[in-house]
Amino acid sequence: MTFAEYHYFQRDKVEVQLPELYHKIGFISISSPIPGVGAMTWSPLACGLITGKYSDGVPECSRAAMKGYQWLKERVNSEEGRRQLAKIKELHLLADRLGCTAAQLAIAWCLRSEGVSSVLLGVSNTDQLLENLGALRILSQMTPQTIAEIDGLLGNKPHSKKELRA
Repeated sequence: MTFAEYHYFQRDKVEVQLPELYHKIGFISISSPIPGVGAMTWSPLACGLITGKYSDGVPECSRAAMKGYQWLKERVNSEEGRRQLAKIKELHLLADRLGCTAAQLAIAWCLRSEGVSSVLLGVSNTDQLLENLGALRILSQMTPQTIAEIDGLLGNKPHSKKELRA
C-alpha cells in the first residue's frame, strides 16, 4: 500500500509516478494489480481549500487560522492559492450542475482513479462525514466527459513519460 496526497492540485504521484512503478514491477495495468497494491490517498479537499471556505479569506474558525497552520494560511493567500480558488469557483458550478456539493465532486473524482484503493476523509463533525459519503452517490457521474471537463477547468493533467515521448 502506498500513501499519497491526492486532490485536484496534487496529481502527479497518483496519476503518473505510481502507474509507472506498477508497470516497472510487472503489472500490465493498475486496474488489475495483485491484491495489496494500491494507493491510500489523503487530503481530497486540499485542507478545505476545495470546499470554498477560503474563497473570501481565512475564517477565524478554520484550520488555516489555527496555531501551527501558518503554512496553510500562506498557501491560501499566495498567488497560486488565488489561482486555485478561481478554478474552485468553476468546479462549484460543475458540482451544482451535477446535483452535488464541491466536496462530493472532489472525493468522487479521487475515487474514480484506477490506482486509488481508498480515500481518507478528514472531517470535523458528523455533518461533514455524511456530506462526504455522498460522493459515493455520484461516482456513476464520473464519466469520461465529466473527467475531461474537470481536466479542462484545472488545466493541470499530468502526462507520463511515455505520453511525452509520443
